[in-house]
Amino acid sequence: MENVIATLESILKINSPTGYTAEVINHISSLFDDDSSIIKTFTNKGSLLISFDESPELLLTAHIDTLGAMVKEIKSNGTLEVTQLGSYPWNSFESEYVSVRNSKGKIYRGTFLMNNPAAHVNDKLSSEKREQGKMSIRLDELVNSESDVKKLGINTGDFVFYDIRYEYTKSGFVKSRFLDDKACAAILIELIKELSKSIKDKKNKKNLKAAFYFSNYEEVGHGSAIGIPGSVKELLVLDMAVIGDGCTGEEDAVSICVKDSSGPYDFHVSKKLKELAEKNNIKHNVDIYPYYGSDGSAALLAGYDVRVGLIGPGVSASHGAERTHRKGIAETYKLAKAYINNF
Repeated sequence: MENVIATLESILKINSPTGYTAEVINHISSLFDDDSSIIKTFTNKGSLLISFDESPELLLTAHIDTLGAMVKEIKSNGTLEVTQLGSYPWNSFESEYVSVRNSKGKIYRGTFLMNNPAAHVNDKLSSEKREQGKMSIRLDELVNSESDVKKLGINTGDFVFYDIRYEYTKSGFVKSRFLDDKACAAILIELIKELSKSIKDKKNKKNLKAAFYFSNYEEVGHGSAIGIPGSVKELLVLDMAVIGDGCTGEEDAVSICVKDSSGPYDFHVSKKLKELAEKNNIKHNVDIYPYYGSDGSAALLAGYDVRVGLIGPGVSASHGAERTHRKGIAETYKLAKAYINNF
């Protein structure tokens, strides 16, 4: 599992909010530049397909786009109002350090704060609602006006990257923003490496009709709406599992989601996932997510004729200060591998 954790850390450190994913996609692609056992394909909108067969029948997917922001407006006092990329509670990112990338690629640092954030002058600070229009970025530059900011080359539409605050504890917890869904992307990367090695070592004697898809617009609902080969019969989505009241998810287990807000997942795929988890002594939970959609939802809405299943490690405080455990990542890895081997 340490290889997966190391891979996870490396991709977490590459900023990739929805709409700005080329850097992380190119990084993942480069990991397999010298691998003759795979076929790499890029979609027109920048997602990546890695396949072991010209006509794969099983596709595993994870998304590498994350939450983020864009500059919406430069205020007269030199602060920046932002608009969300993806959806998240504003308060979960209050006081976070950020990077602002201008159109030429120069990075400026700042902090995302409430407007008028000094408690010594604003006695309503603690009770004010955290929402767009009441929060802004304080740049770490000597700027006091809109013109000062524009001299830095910062303009409306520039991307804002929230700091990830990555930490891997001795007790096995991985704490970071955007474990949704880079934890699962790391699992796919290491699965590809393992399968490729088994082919080269001639340990895998059967034709591996599997492929892996790294989607890049899941957080805004159309990640896997394109890019799935027509030969695919089953789509196994790897995405974070929900932890919270009314859900069964745990950080040290894999969850099998049988229904989310878009409807039920395929009965036969979910049944097989449960049977494989039980047979291989994989710690798992079966769950339903009330406010959730996945790349599987996007693929079905796009009209793909595929059976879809959804699994993932339990992630605490989703779309906030996220945390999971290496055991949850390991159980997800084992279940995904078992599904490939039994396809």
